[in-house]
Amino acid sequence: MKKSSYNIGYILFLAVVAACGGFLFGYDTAVISGTIKQVTTLFGLNDIEQGWYVGCALVGSIAGVAVAGTMSDWIGRRLTMIFASIMFSVSAIGCALCGSYQWLVFYRIVGGIGIGIVSIVSPMYISEIAVTEYRGRLVSLYQLAITVGFLGAYLINYWLLSVSESMRFNSELMNWIFVDEVWRGMLGMETLPALLFFIILFIIPESPRWLLLRGKVARSESIFGKIYSRKERAKKQVEELQAHIANETKSEFKYLFQPGILTAVVAGLCIAILGQFMGVNAVLYYGPTIFENVGLSGGDSLFYQVLIGAVNMGTTVLALLIIDKIGRKKLVYYGVSGMIVSLLLIAFYFSFGESLGLSSILMLIFFLLYVFCTAVSISAVVWVLLSEMYPTKVRGIAMSIAGFALWVGTYLVSQLTPWLLGTITPAGTFLLFAVMCVPYMLIMWRYIPETAGKSLEEIEKYWLSRK
Repeated sequence: MKKSSYNIGYILFLAVVAACGGFLFGYDTAVISGTIKQVTTLFGLNDIEQGWYVGCALVGSIAGVAVAGTMSDWIGRRLTMIFASIMFSVSAIGCALCGSYQWLVFYRIVGGIGIGIVSIVSPMYISEIAVTEYRGRLVSLYQLAITVGFLGAYLINYWLLSVSESMRFNSELMNWIFVDEVWRGMLGMETLPALLFFIILFIIPESPRWLLLRGKVARSESIFGKIYSRKERAKKQVEELQAHIANETKSEFKYLFQPGILTAVVAGLCIAILGQFMGVNAVLYYGPTIFENVGLSGGDSLFYQVLIGAVNMGTTVLALLIIDKIGRKKLVYYGVSGMIVSLLLIAFYFSFGESLGLSSILMLIFFLLYVFCTAVSISAVVWVLLSEMYPTKVRGIAMSIAGFALWVGTYLVSQLTPWLLGTITPAGTFLLFAVMCVPYMLIMWRYIPETAGKSLEEIEKYWLSRK
């Protein structure tokens, strides 16, 4: 297919709008790191309650992914993302104004539902409107948006904490939110991007592949007509998809248990959950806490976290540029190998750094190396793979299964990290994360195909050919 046969500007616009869900995912996930100490002090939380405050949104995420696939198959990808944007808005406003720890947890769970939904539907939508040549890069925009959300949350946390001591408003409410209890402002600032996401979702069309599944051929062909610059190419795409869908005679549930498709589902589930036990969320959630434990001030620890967010975002841009050229599997091999080395270096620092008089700057370098290797590999690849591995007919359900596993793993890590740091020490914790990289590499090598340069239908044929 020549480049002139599709409208890359229009496709990019659709992908960027859907990827905004990733920004909210990233902000909602990362903003918690700057509020833990303040919320713990204000409400007098013990270790269990602190872990629940951090992890409660992940319970919402698990609920969100559990319904996201079915909901998106039922009402469509776009309406499902609109529902998620409402959840984000309600959560942000509720967290800023809540009067108790219990209500704070409730609104964090509401936001978690939004996270879980967009984590499935946004990359799914992008993969279904993308052309094969650019699908990896376009879906990677979602991961890039997540990292922008991370960095945005870190910057907002750092800025609000810095100015809260000198900032005063005429309004008691504003002083309460942005000065006296600045964590409320950190959580509440998500309202602005959430409302923007809600508005711009009304501009984009529904996924043309989903429309075909629902028999809405004319609408699907109209959208493909905007994606492809030639009407005959759009018509041919619709005809090919119709023929492909017509060959899928089994029900969705039975099709999910086809030998090859079941292999794809199980493999996707494994890489989704194992990826969470390789340390990335421990760093993103508990980074400031870890840095403070080695003697840094609260402000310095938040600044270090800003640097981590910046490296995370910058490296994701690099991954976006090379993922379709190098391929998904090679990125994982290179990146995870670097993760193992950097995790071992972090464990070494925590074991011998104090006795050897090593600078905290060296620890920061090890963490930044780890974030670089993570962002260029598993973080960039996982959503691309999960969005393109499964057939259109069961993509919603299959992605929900993988997403459910991913968020269960994330929840477990968020709950266990404080216990691991205190029980087996930081050195033992990061050594454990290094060990967990090994089975991930083996599964990628043995079971996951290289999907770069293949259409969604070609990938489906690959899985069906496996016994």
